[in-house]
Formats: sequence, structure tokens, C-alpha cells
Amino acid sequence: MKFVIAFLLAMLPLASAAQSPSGAASGVPSVAIPKTTEVLVIQTPKQGVTAEQILAVIPAEIRATVRLYLDGKIRQWYSRGDGKGVIFLVDAKTEDEARVLMETLPLAKEQLMDHQYIPVGPLMPLRALVGPGAQP
Repeated sequence: MKFVIAFLLAMLPLASAAQSPSGAASGVPSVAIPKTTEVLVIQTPKQGVTAEQILAVIPAEIRATVRLYLDGKIRQWYSRGDGKGVIFLVDAKTEDEARVLMETLPLAKEQLMDHQYIPVGPLMPLRALVGPGAQP
């Protein structure tokens, strides 16, 4: 068991590289790149946007976000610990799919927020736990 834990810890940097778009370009085998299951969206106010501008739109933003959550489009949502925005885990298979969804929200329509999109999926080194020949 200690070997497995040590192996997984050693593989984490590789897994991080494999999960990034640049990982594929660096020679990481495509089998190490996970299928995107969600997209992490980090939303922060654009440079120069005031709290008053955001607060004017917040009631509509909250209603629209709750609707997306209840429809299963937003799986999880969090406030950033530094108070500089929010983080969503969006049920989307591509960045473009997540972008289309996020652009329906009032703060995005008012062009008050910047969005960073990060596709995420299973941690592929865990496949070593199930052994060779495991189905993808």
C-alpha cells in the first residue's frame, strides 16, 4: 500500500501536466489525458469594475445562477477565499460549452466579469490501481 501511495504522489506532477492543454504538446501519451467531465470556471471582476456596478446586477445574477444549478448545469459553486470572485464547476464537456452557458448570466451580459475556463476530468494515475487492461 505504501508503494501505491508513493507512486500516486510521484505521478501527480505528471498528471497535472497531462491534464493541461500543454501536456499533450510535451509528449505525454494521450492515454494520460483524461476525458473532460466538467469545466472549472473562475469568475473575477474586470479591471475598473466597481462593487456598485456588480451589486446592481447581483439579484438577477443569483436568480439565474440558481436556475442553472437546479437544472444541473452548475454542479458546485463557491466564493473565492480571497473575496475576488466565484468559482463554478460546470457540467460541460468543453470550454466552449461552458462559455456559452456562462454568457447567459447577467454579469457576463453586462461584461463586468472575466472568466477563466479549465477543463477537468479524472486523475488518470489512479488507473494504476485497477491494473493493466482496465477499460477507459
